Amino acid sequence: MRLQCFVTALCLGVGVMAGKYSREVNEPAPSGSDGQTVEFRIAKLNQVWEKAKRMQLSPVRQAELHSDLKIQEKDELQWKKMKVEGLDENGEKEAQLRRNFNVILAKYGMDGKRDMRPMESNSLKDHEAKDGEMFDDPKLDKLWNKAKISGKFSDEELQSLKREFQHHKDKIHEYNILMDTVSRTEEIHKNVISPMHGDTKEHVLQQKHTELKEKMRDLNHGFDRLRKISHEGFSQDSEFREPRVIELWEAAKRANLSKDELESLKEELRHFETKVEKHSHYQEQLQLSHQKLQHVESLGDKEHIKRNQEKYNTLAEKTREMGYKMKKHMQDLSNKISRQGLQHNEL
Repeated sequence: MRLQCFVTALCLGVGVMAGKYSREVNEPAPSGSDGQTVEFRIAKLNQVWEKAKRMQLSPVRQAELHSDLKIQEKDELQWKKMKVEGLDENGEKEAQLRRNFNVILAKYGMDGKRDMRPMESNSLKDHEAKDGEMFDDPKLDKLWNKAKISGKFSDEELQSLKREFQHHKDKIHEYNILMDTVSRTEEIHKNVISPMHGDTKEHVLQQKHTELKEKMRDLNHGFDRLRKISHEGFSQDSEFREPRVIELWEAAKRANLSKDELESLKEELRHFETKVEKHSHYQEQLQLSHQKLQHVESLGDKEHIKRNQEKYNTLAEKTREMGYKMKKHMQDLSNKISRQGLQHNEL
């Protein structure tokens, strides 16, 4: 009996020690401030998520933030593996990850800086905008108003065009955030003694400016497309409907790819568009579910509230999961287009 007790105690001791050194030290605590399982394996991302849950973000915005944080987590864990293998010696990837994280904070109003550029891009709220001031940009608003009264578009085509304008508005907002982040980072580099060598630091700053130039070029291409469609209407052979898919397709056509590569990519983009549309549908359902939950809560029926809360939580989880998969797929497609285009330019 004593032997059995000793063996049991020994097994428990080993289990505790194994847990202590393999999980608790290397990963965040298994529960957050509310006692629930933590969402992320990186402490700072959990801190951002905990703060976001206390903010008055719409359900769709909160789900979007979760997806962005999951992408950031994936990229940072990949970078840690690179660092162990002796890669990223010049710190370029590390600087990009830091910049991406700062962009996420700014995008969701969590950087401690008051952002005067409103960023509620939920399409369900479009009807609340004043006529003529839909997109917070004079050029976009002027172009949109001309398109609306041109008579070139059916109601369905106008909805598709509105999504493209909204997507462009979001891209402008992201560019402004990135530009502000880069400016602040440069100011810090000027005033703080950095462990990076002069040439390395200069290379990282140059890479940031290159990224800004690429985003500005994409914005210019996007606006040219909007202007062309607004004046001429949609062409009969339009390949795609979703703005993010159209953006990738336009980038692919500029990337000097072969005809076979373009055809293969087009098929992949069709599958991606289905994923984007499905995610948009879930976002709409999440918003409606939240509105229903608020209504039920106002009635005070506890059992009814519990059932609707469970449905809402399930839908929110599914929307976050789909958002992450969609953004990862978009990231993979964008990298694929860039790689293939670079290979052709080098030949």
